[in-house]
Amino acid sequence: MASSDTIFGRILRGEIPCQEVYADDHCLAFRDVNPQAPVHVLVIPREPIPQLAEATSDHQALLGHLLLVAARVARQEGLESWRTVINSGTEAGQTVFHLHLHVIGGRPMAWPPG
Repeated sequence: MASSDTIFGRILRGEIPCQEVYADDHCLAFRDVNPQAPVHVLVIPREPIPQLAEATSDHQALLGHLLLVAARVARQEGLESWRTVINSGTEAGQTVFHLHLHVIGGRPMAWPPG
């Protein structure tokens, strides 16, 4: 399945509503419908990249932008510390094959995760 055909592709096209917290020309950030913490926001690129493992050097600026947006969203949500997670591949827990960053916070985080 192409990442543009995923639920995130449908959200980007406006076919499925989301609780948007940030948007720009390169990405969209919205609240996760199944939050794992008091703050759980997903940051997705508008460009359909299936997973981090498929990103190329052409995506370097976009990947940096996604991380900066994750930090911006965390601060916007009032977090002083948070976890940013990118799952790449099924065994890593990726269930939607459109690259996305989880911004998770608002409670203590354990290590190691999972």
